[in-house]
Amino acid sequence: PAQGRPAKEVSRNSADLIRARACSADRIFLSSILLSRLLLHPFSLLNSALQFLRVLHSEKLFSIRPTLARLLRMKRTNALPRWSGVFPAITTQLKRDQSIDWRAQARHLEALIASRISGLIVCGSLGENQSLTPEEKRAVLKHAVEVSEGRIPVLSGVAESSTAAAIQYLADVTRLGGAGVMLMPPMLYRGDEREVIEFFKTVARSTRLPIMIYNNPISYFNDVTPELFAQLAEIPNFVALKESSGNTRRITDLRNTVGDRYALFTGVDDLVLESAILGIDGWVAGTGIAFPKENQYLWELTRAGRWPEARALYRWFTPLLHLDVNTKFVQYIKLAVQECGLGCEWVRSPRLILAGEERARVLRIIHDGIKDRPKLPSPRRA
Repeated sequence: PAQGRPAKEVSRNSADLIRARACSADRIFLSSILLSRLLLHPFSLLNSALQFLRVLHSEKLFSIRPTLARLLRMKRTNALPRWSGVFPAITTQLKRDQSIDWRAQARHLEALIASRISGLIVCGSLGENQSLTPEEKRAVLKHAVEVSEGRIPVLSGVAESSTAAAIQYLADVTRLGGAGVMLMPPMLYRGDEREVIEFFKTVARSTRLPIMIYNNPISYFNDVTPELFAQLAEIPNFVALKESSGNTRRITDLRNTVGDRYALFTGVDDLVLESAILGIDGWVAGTGIAFPKENQYLWELTRAGRWPEARALYRWFTPLLHLDVNTKFVQYIKLAVQECGLGCEWVRSPRLILAGEERARVLRIIHDGIKDRPKLPSPRRA
């Protein structure tokens, strides 16, 4: 006995001291993990934490169960998504007077969700982002979140001219319940590589939202190369890439450079089959919003590796998919949506609806596609 106390009492006091120290260490350790959450670097630290706690548990210093449960809950909360599948970029449905047609917007959203898409993107280029007021952009996102009712993730395009405006928009996306964003480079300014990287990093570090980076050097003049994506890989909430350079070699170059670090989406409709063969995770579809069932079935055929059937469907679809790669792709696709009974063709000025020979030519493509529309098997087959 120490200092005249019974051995059992000393043993009990020692055990109490060990438990108290373990609880204190537990609290300090959990505080450090919470700090890591704020810094948006949770995963490697959490994995190390779990290993450390298992060692302590094996030494019988304290029970791992309560702490492990808390850590796992934190890990689930911080888990970033691995997006995949068809995420169509949808139009913003307008009335003749150029005001937003909320009923038509909701009907189209429901038709797309019914086709078994995996997510959707509002306020992208096809959604006429740059023609909408700041209030309208937020209203379109809020409406889509309410209509979808959590059935699919709803992303918003971010097409702002300044870093500050992009950061503010992301804050509003979070407030309105958006599941993430598709981030475009700064509008109106063609930055060098240093400026583009700094823009993306600064915007990403302002939020916990998962981000899909949109690379479209043809339209936006800033080319995010595989080497630049490697530099951005340190930012954990960059989770996906929309590759729209029009160069399918980029897919293999990206895989060789960054592996599976990002979920890779194609954003060029008439390269989707070629891209699928090379290995992509998803498709930001355009023309397919007018033919959602066929669009989804084509994607499912590629996932199942049923290439002869996919080629046959793709050959029917390709003249329609070409509508996505024209300067007037908004007018072309909105006209297709109208002809398929899913909305109207009205666009926001300065755009005008199609006229004359151009309108007749596009209508022929659309009507031929509708006339020759293939009969699809049961959705369960693909």
